[in-house]
Amino acid sequence: MTAEDDAYASEWYVELGALAETAGIPASELRRLMLADRLPLPSYIRSDGAQMVARDLLELPRRAGGYEQLPEWFGQQFQSGRDAIREWDGYLRGHYVCLRDVLPETIQRKEELVKAITAALAKPEPENDDWLESLHRLVDELDELEPPFTAYDRLRFGGPISRDTCVNAARTRFPRRSIR
Repeated sequence: MTAEDDAYASEWYVELGALAETAGIPASELRRLMLADRLPLPSYIRSDGAQMVARDLLELPRRAGGYEQLPEWFGQQFQSGRDAIREWDGYLRGHYVCLRDVLPETIQRKEELVKAITAALAKPEPENDDWLESLHRLVDELDELEPPFTAYDRLRFGGPISRDTCVNAARTRFPRRSIR
């Protein structure tokens, strides 16, 4: 991680130890829960070794009624078992750095938005005001769900990320028209 990546992680995430202290849980217990597949791995590890986690890391176990209930509860939030398994795996691996709030509803909504934006960009109608406005509504909603990301994310995910392809590129390629 670069100094810029470290600064980003510090701005958008919280140190595991600080979250543990605030929650009144030993950091070692949170790490144990991560290794037991009950919490996701840290989202980032800064250059100084600090483990950075989502600020809402403990929200899903709270909603589920506890750490042991979390896998089943999480799975019930998805329509298909295949989706539930895929998303649970991504959750545990700390891959949801793409969301400001890591919740089943935001995971699903992001997927819907990316698909809709991708479909719209595949058949552009830039002269159609309704198409353009619809595209920007979708892009704006995705923009609200996602943080800005860091250069490190592009490396670990192997290239452009959804913000690059579905937010920034869409806005650059099809800018909003000025109101006359």
